[in-house]
Order: sequence, then structure tokens, then C-alpha cells
Amino acid sequence: MTPRASHHPHPNGEQRQWPPAAAEAAPTAAAAAHSSSYNGYRQYHPTTPARSSSSASFKGCCCCLFLLFSFLALLVLAVVLVIILAVKPKKPQFDLEQVGVQYMGITSNPPSTASLSLTIRLLFSATNPNKVGIRYGQSSFTVMYRGIPLGKATVPGFFQQPHSTRQVIATIAVDRVNLLQADAADLIRDASLNDRVDLRVLGDVAAKIRVMNFDSPGVQVSVDCAIVISPRKQSLSYKQCGFDGLTV
Repeated sequence: MTPRASHHPHPNGEQRQWPPAAAEAAPTAAAAAHSSSYNGYRQYHPTTPARSSSSASFKGCCCCLFLLFSFLALLVLAVVLVIILAVKPKKPQFDLEQVGVQYMGITSNPPSTASLSLTIRLLFSATNPNKVGIRYGQSSFTVMYRGIPLGKATVPGFFQQPHSTRQVIATIAVDRVNLLQADAADLIRDASLNDRVDLRVLGDVAAKIRVMNFDSPGVQVSVDCAIVISPRKQSLSYKQCGFDGLTV
């Protein structure tokens, strides 16, 4: 039996049918159907593009490689420092053994000038007291008279074995260097009356300790020699050298 629809009076005097009509109940059924349909499927989440993922992976690999190489570089540096500290490197020793006067001439040019010509051969001995080799750079030596540079000699670089001594030869040639006034007068007087010419030889020797194919920071050996030459005998009368404050 189909139930009858009952009519209830509304306070405003209108009459409404109970239960509600099918048209009014339709939206509720549609909402329920939509809800059940929504619950039957997974919710969609957008995924990250493949290009963004590969870019992040590449950056991560670069960062790892950078950290790895930095660690290896620090490790190698630490090993080299430990070896250097264990070796306890010392400065090489330079000694001026001989000074050979090959030629010396003084020419008086009136009224008050003089020219000096000189060729001397310097024989140094380089001693390496270390357990490892030493690599020398190019060195230069300058001969001076009363603070005036007369000539310069250059010695090419070389490698020296551990615990060894090597001879280094430098030849300085001075060709008719003119000296004026007081310096010329002093030179002529010393040469003619005292048979002596005081000269000074200055030089800087750069060296590096060689450990496992690595060069240590450079060390500098300064050479400062005072020599006296006899013009008559064409020979060396006196020499005294200082190396980094050490008198030899």
C-alpha cells in the first residue's frame, strides 16, 4: 500500500507535502553517488618532472666529487708536510773556494777619470746536507767597486743529489767601465801605491727542497764576499765571505 502524503499546515498558511517530492530528494542521491564514486578512486598527486630529478642528481654528484678531491688534496698535503718535518730540511751551504784573476787593467784618462777592465773566475762549492735533493734556480752574482756595479755573471739552475758537494763556476767580465773623479782617484792610488783593489761580490741563490716530486717553499741563500786583488800579481790577495750572516 502506498502511503498517503500528509499535508501539514505552515505557519504562514501554506501547506507542504510530506515526505518531500522525488525531485527534491534527487540532489541528495546525486551527492551520495558522487561521494561513493570519489571514494572509489585514488586521489591524483602531480609528480616531479624527470628533468628536475636528473638535474638534482647531477648537482649531488658534482658536490660529492668536489668533496672527494678536496679530501685527497688535503691528505697529500698532510703527507708531504709530515715527510718534510721528518726530513728536517736545512739550507744549502755555499762557499767561495777560489777567485782566479784572468785579467785586470786600469787605464787613466786625464784629467780625472779612469776605466777598469777585469775578468775574474769565481769557484763556489755547493753542499747539500739534507737527506733529499735540492733544486736550484738561476743565480746571479755581481761584482762591485765602492758600491758601483761593474759586471754580472749568471749561473743556470741545476739539481743536486742528497749529501753531496758540487762546484759552481761563475765568470764575471768587466770591459772598460769608466769611474769618475773621487772613485777613479781612489782606484789609481790603491792600484799604483798599495797594489790592491778592493771588490765586493754579491749574489742570491734560490733553492727548493725536493720531496717525492714536490718542491718545498723556496729558501734564499745570500752571498756577500769581500775580495782584494793585486794588479801587479794578477792574483787574489784576500777574501772573506758571509752567507746569511755566517762568516766563512
